[in-house]
Amino acid sequence: MSPEVSLPGKAVDGDWRRVHPASPFVRGWVALAAVLYFFGRDAFERVLQGRDFLDPHLNGRVFWLLVGGGVLLLLAVGGFILSWYFTRYQVAEGYVRVNTGWLFKQQRQARLDRVQAIDIVQPLLARIFGLAELKFEVADAGESAVRLAYLPLAQAKQLRAAILARAAGVVTGQETIEEIPEAPEQRVLSVPPSRLIGSLLLSEQTVGILLAAAASVAISVYTENNAIFFALIPAILGIGAAYWSSFNKGYNFTAAISPDGIRLRYGLLDTQAQTVPPGRIQALKITQSPLWRLFGWYRMHVNVAGYGGTSGNENAARTTLLPVGLKSDVMVMLSLVLPDPGVDDPQGVFTAGLEGWAPVSGGNDGFTTTPRRARLLAPLGWRRNGFLATRTALLLRSGRWWHALVLVPHQRTQSMALQQGPLARRFGVTDLVLHTTAGPVAPRLYQADVAQAVQLFDQQAARAREARKRQTSEQWLAQVSFQPHAPTQPPAVEPNTTQQEDPHHG
Repeated sequence: MSPEVSLPGKAVDGDWRRVHPASPFVRGWVALAAVLYFFGRDAFERVLQGRDFLDPHLNGRVFWLLVGGGVLLLLAVGGFILSWYFTRYQVAEGYVRVNTGWLFKQQRQARLDRVQAIDIVQPLLARIFGLAELKFEVADAGESAVRLAYLPLAQAKQLRAAILARAAGVVTGQETIEEIPEAPEQRVLSVPPSRLIGSLLLSEQTVGILLAAAASVAISVYTENNAIFFALIPAILGIGAAYWSSFNKGYNFTAAISPDGIRLRYGLLDTQAQTVPPGRIQALKITQSPLWRLFGWYRMHVNVAGYGGTSGNENAARTTLLPVGLKSDVMVMLSLVLPDPGVDDPQGVFTAGLEGWAPVSGGNDGFTTTPRRARLLAPLGWRRNGFLATRTALLLRSGRWWHALVLVPHQRTQSMALQQGPLARRFGVTDLVLHTTAGPVAPRLYQADVAQAVQLFDQQAARAREARKRQTSEQWLAQVSFQPHAPTQPPAVEPNTTQQEDPHHG
């Protein structure tokens, strides 16, 4: 983060505050457990075996062992206390600042108008104590997201509401944190546990496991060697852990809309609550596997500035807008992310993007697809690969068996590139790649006619420039009014009013 600077003007709330006193113990309980395990393991094993609590061979060394253990325990507790005492945070002058460290001091700060998303994270131990970690991302933070751990859950919600309200321009800037109420919300969808379990059982991972199991059985029978099953034990444990992680992250998934953004909640043991402003989403991808098509299920991922720096299961969960949902759920989420689709018939356009492909006999569903002469390059997908530009976004669809639809708001197009290999040159087609922020969505138009791709390149660059000119404020919800609606008709959010950060267009 950038170094602290002194800004002119009156501080919004200049008081430095401390986190909850139990925070260091929640963070460092592993260290305490390690100390207790090291000094108590032998005695515990002796008790289980029915022997004396202390080893008689230690004689006079018992006292010094207890003293050494006590000193280590006091040092650990003292370090926790110092860590708590020197951890403070402040919301003032358009910034949020967090000071940490008593030996090596560190300060992180972020501009409120650069806030991309805010999460409330509750690991299992923190939930037991009623605490929560506040984590929020800014546009240029990378892996340096500001994290504040831990606060009482109610206080964390209050602080999140205050930061979002100030970042969005909803409040005047003179209110204290306690005077800013949490924004109301309207729940729009939830994922039943049965559907989540079904989606895991019908995933590509399950198919791969079944094929590998069949191959293992066949090899074992052919070679008359059962040792192969013992070699598979680590793989089985890893697969089980992957299934559990997906279930734990996707359990009790709910989505709601409020004036400060889209609120996502999920988790079984470790719970997380995200708040993602719709105007901060850079790109969106909807996918559907062949097995999921039998039940009409879809998955949605998004690119959000600041999330690209994380990795692993945490990143996968945070960039998931919908782990598994029906077409109606997809339409609801699309209405939140892209409230102005830029077409007169959004239902028909999105349906064509999700399910349609160009008929052999001709006709047009609005999408410009791969020319027929290049069908040998994609025998199954050439009739589906295509694009459609609306007034507000570019839609890219692909995949005959694994359907995919990517949406990129025009103002989020940072740069573009045309890529063409020797075979594509032979058939007169090329790929168009759009660059947004890092994330799971990689917008790419496959095997488009060269002339059409060049024309789209020029037109999309012009659309991106014009869309960015219309973004006059970095306060993304300054003009939004929240009105409760029925769950099937989520509250409408005005088109994004966020200025593009560091645009690099084609």
